[in-house]
Amino acid sequence: MPELTYREALRQALREEMLRDPSVYVIGEEVGRFEGPYKVTQGLFKEFGPRRVKEAPIAEEGFMGIGVGSAMLGLRPVVEIMTLNFILVAIDMVINHAAKVRYMFGGQLKVPMVIRTPGGSGKQLTAQHSQSFEGWFANTPGLKVVAPSNPADAKGLLKSAIRDDDPVLFLENLTIYNQRGEVPDGDYVVPIGLAAVPRVGTDLTIVSHSYATVRALQVAERFAEEGISVEVVDLRSLRPLDMETVVKSVRKTHRVLCVEEGWPTYGVSAEIAARVSKACFAELDAPVERVGGAEVSMPYARPLENAAQVNNEKIYAAARSVLAESGMLKRGILTANR
Repeated sequence: MPELTYREALRQALREEMLRDPSVYVIGEEVGRFEGPYKVTQGLFKEFGPRRVKEAPIAEEGFMGIGVGSAMLGLRPVVEIMTLNFILVAIDMVINHAAKVRYMFGGQLKVPMVIRTPGGSGKQLTAQHSQSFEGWFANTPGLKVVAPSNPADAKGLLKSAIRDDDPVLFLENLTIYNQRGEVPDGDYVVPIGLAAVPRVGTDLTIVSHSYATVRALQVAERFAEEGISVEVVDLRSLRPLDMETVVKSVRKTHRVLCVEEGWPTYGVSAEIAARVSKACFAELDAPVERVGGAEVSMPYARPLENAAQVNNEKIYAAARSVLAESGMLKRGILTANR
């Protein structure tokens, strides 16, 4: 399989779907001649022209409304919001319109639109540009939310999202746009609502999504050097949520750590923890642990930013805490799994 970056995989998915279906079009700020603020739409304006790659003014609520209206009339818009933080300007269109039209019209109308936007923290983008609002949107019935962690899933999930008859919030991550990985050629799709298990293990389950999965895999590799087997479950889709895969993993390992970039209070990890505690209560050897960003607005100063972010050391320390509490680690020595 060819190796692509995360952004190249997204671009390939967009181009393939625009070639396949003439009702698909892209709209957003700087997506045309400038070829996108993160170059995901590079080359599309030249190939498809201004009718299918539409430049929008700095008016997120306005062009989000264009997306909703055109989707109701049969088109399949891909609306690009420059950063997840700016979607707050258009939140009424997303929550009260895109997510509710199908219900309020008794199923007679659908809203087959995709909202693409990068989020996450880092690179000293400070408080208003370093946020993870997955939990806000995953809380909304009628709206699907996906967050791929690698190039192959980025391509496959975006193609599925464009073909879906419901609105899909497609969350990318600034930190992994340049991440490389093998991506299948051709009509490759990943079903929405199906988690992945990129690393199999027996001693501990780490549940994560987006960039947190990249970090979880790195931490799992570190534990492997110590003789500890960590399984990583990449949610990929936050609504609908594949709890079957999560529960199956936890019942095997008997220990679980939930990791997310965003604030953990009322977050994705809180939902996973609640569901796992109910489904696996009798099989857990330790309480469910969670790791998330510090409950503060993101600072600008690099040392403070680093302190506020989720990092490998925090994940590793939390994982060791779960292992120790279950009696698996004694004086730094691995004991037998039950």
